[in-house]
Amino acid sequence: MFVLVEMVDTVRIPPWNFQRQLNEAIAEELNKKLANKVVFNVGLCICLYDITKLDDSYIFPGDGASHTIVHFRYVVFHPFLDEILLGKIKYCSQEGVHVTMGFFDDILIPPESLQQPAKFLSDEAEQVWLWEYETDEGAHDLYMDQGEDIRFRVTDEMFVDTSPTGPSAAETPVIPGQPVAPPAEEVEKKEAPYTLIGTICDPGLGLLSWWNS
Repeated sequence: MFVLVEMVDTVRIPPWNFQRQLNEAIAEELNKKLANKVVFNVGLCICLYDITKLDDSYIFPGDGASHTIVHFRYVVFHPFLDEILLGKIKYCSQEGVHVTMGFFDDILIPPESLQQPAKFLSDEAEQVWLWEYETDEGAHDLYMDQGEDIRFRVTDEMFVDTSPTGPSAAETPVIPGQPVAPPAEEVEKKEAPYTLIGTICDPGLGLLSWWNS
């Protein structure tokens, strides 16, 4: 679930931090820059593990800060495929069951990966998936309610490059007589930079009390 990733970056230390120990100042800057951020094709950065090497520091003309090339290892959340994790149901939608692990929310279990037969119920008050669990006494509806524990296996992962691509529609010149396009954020749904796709493990739901009730 958590891995150590070797990284190299140039860290800028402002002059007002020169009185601090260099390692301490660099560690703070690295955590400010990376902690709780997704690095493309790497994973969700959690915290600095250690600094393995410091190159010489330089001060460039016009900038009083020091610039140091730093080699370091960072703790990253990046589960391997087929790893089994435990989370909680955040909410349900027609796309499937959305799961959170507290520090990471972008986990989706699509309908085809739920225990079958599964059914989606939608009304004004609630949207929920249910599993029609067959027993010797007949079928029982087991609801996948928000906040319930769920055990799932990682089957795929998706990284999306969310870097800025260009000026927004609001910055495009308006031609008289032509319709004005809505802002880009209204046209395109914001995508998560890192998403895990999973399938429910057998027995799947962590709440064995459902079966004993």
